[in-house]
Amino acid sequence: MNDVVIAPSILSADFGKLNEEIAQVERETAFLHIDVMDGHYVPNITFGIPVVQSIRKTSKMVFDVHLMVSNPMEFFEPFAKAGADMLTFHIETVEDPDQAIAAIRKLGKRVGMSIHPDTPIEKILPYVTKCDLILVMSVRPGFGGQSFMEDSLARIAKVREVVDAASADTIISVDGGICDQTAGRVVQAGANYLVAGSAVFSNEDHAKAVVELLKCARS
Repeated sequence: MNDVVIAPSILSADFGKLNEEIAQVERETAFLHIDVMDGHYVPNITFGIPVVQSIRKTSKMVFDVHLMVSNPMEFFEPFAKAGADMLTFHIETVEDPDQAIAAIRKLGKRVGMSIHPDTPIEKILPYVTKCDLILVMSVRPGFGGQSFMEDSLARIAKVREVVDAASADTIISVDGGICDQTAGRVVQAGANYLVAGSAVFSNEDHAKAVVELLKCARS
């Protein structure tokens, strides 16, 4: 995937009308980011398997399930069965990243690996070309609506260097503080998959917000 895409994060959606919210963004993008938090790895709890099962029934979007949990390998299979297309885990939460990658591949799903802002970016570089997606967190995970961390740009650029040097097609994702002001900057740094929550769902017209954010990212 060479072109830039926006992946709305349902963390910022209105759960009282979640299917309607998803239907709005589905008009303009094929990707949906689903943040699963356990209250242990991150200081917040969001939602689990039943929610993914429910929205899978009404949406054909690509579900990128971001597992912000302490024991992600226990949840690969349940979320895969629930309808996830991609499973993204944090490198800090597994003893053997290669084992985690293999477990997701065995389930027939795409592999995403994420890294916390406080973890040196060098830790994830050996696995960049083994994954379908590398997610560089540009806020400390746990809550939506945080401000973009400026040093994320250099971290994205380092991942881009590895991808380009290997002529790999690994997607470089960024999550946190993505808005009209930051979208273009992270793309210039090397990202091509932008996760956006507040910037999309705080706008009354979610579909229009996706279009506008994409314009900013490409400019």
